[in-house]
Amino acid sequence: MSQEVMVKVQNVEKTFHLPTESTNSLKRTIVNYFKGIKGYREQHVLRDISFNVNRGDFLGIVGRNGSGKSTLLKIISQIYTPDSGSVEIFGKLVSFIELGVGFNPELTGKENVYLNGALIGFSPREIDDMYDDIVDFAELHDFMGQKLKNYSSGMQVRLAFSVAIRAKSDILVLDEVLAVGDEAFQRKCNDYFLQAKEQQKTIILVTHSMDAVRKYCNKALLIDKGKIKVFGTPDEVANQYSLDNVFQEGASTVIEDQSEKLEEVVELSESQPTIISNLKVSLNSNELMQHNDNLVEFSIQYDVNEDIETYIAFSLTDIDRNIWMYNDNSFDNLSEGKGMKKLRYRCSLKDINQCKLQLIVSVRNKNHDPLAIASGDQAPLIFISPKENMSESERDSSTGIITRNGQWISINS
Repeated sequence: MSQEVMVKVQNVEKTFHLPTESTNSLKRTIVNYFKGIKGYREQHVLRDISFNVNRGDFLGIVGRNGSGKSTLLKIISQIYTPDSGSVEIFGKLVSFIELGVGFNPELTGKENVYLNGALIGFSPREIDDMYDDIVDFAELHDFMGQKLKNYSSGMQVRLAFSVAIRAKSDILVLDEVLAVGDEAFQRKCNDYFLQAKEQQKTIILVTHSMDAVRKYCNKALLIDKGKIKVFGTPDEVANQYSLDNVFQEGASTVIEDQSEKLEEVVELSESQPTIISNLKVSLNSNELMQHNDNLVEFSIQYDVNEDIETYIAFSLTDIDRNIWMYNDNSFDNLSEGKGMKKLRYRCSLKDINQCKLQLIVSVRNKNHDPLAIASGDQAPLIFISPKENMSESERDSSTGIITRNGQWISINS
């Protein structure tokens, strides 16, 4: 990619004032002022945002709803001005941020093509030349004579996007365009993005699709609570985004058979709370693993409060496919007596590709009865990025199964 900077964002901050009360008179406004009552609360949307976009970059911006992504795009598009910091644009920028911007619902589809085209810099003659291509892309031949207010949201976004991608722009800014159209439209978006990537056009895309980030982008940026959390490769950002979502949503990752076991453990733990205590599972290796970083290690610690024999059983579950990738219910490291127990496990995941795994650990007695379990927030997550130069079939699914066969090395601490 060229090192020529097209968008330069430096230390951008943005705060909105959200009213907490309304005043209907000048007197009340003055009284509130001297009492120190602002009448609003401050919402800090963006905090110290800095990054560059070079010519030919396809930058993906991701983050949970309310993180500040759309506000950032509006500042880049010069719709909003930052409270502090600066945004420099080197070239012509066309933004496609919100549905209906630049359209008039009382005009026909054809009239809106000419109106929207004029707003982004086309002359009537230029729109004449490209009109048929715009309609073909949008697949709205039978509707161009109807008023826009009769269009569905999907039809409107088709038309707007068809005009926007033909703009003579150096930089194209898009917000969630893939989430609105139907399947046929999304295929056309896919073809356009792949072509744009080959032609090294400069594009900034906000999306919640990690597949889109991995497929199209050469750089990605994760915003969390108004701050840049990760700015790096698509895999780094996509993995961290997925990790954050799993933690924040508290997603359940066990299949039905495991769910029954979990209920059984909870009941036993409530009826026998003192047998096992302080069960802790720690992931010693990186939770975000590149495909070639194939060694995972974790440690387990727990206290036995009665003179019994215990052992560890654990499983690794593929979160997306909701299946066991590995399940160990053996008698390895059968331990006797009271006291603190410590174990460490290490395993090669060289055959696993593009997978999200959750580690669930239980402590059992010699009769295989579960006594305690580390699940939910206590269960570590392992994210394995896809290998490079993946085929389409490899990209669509995880590959590899973990087998025992000596891969797991357990070490009594």
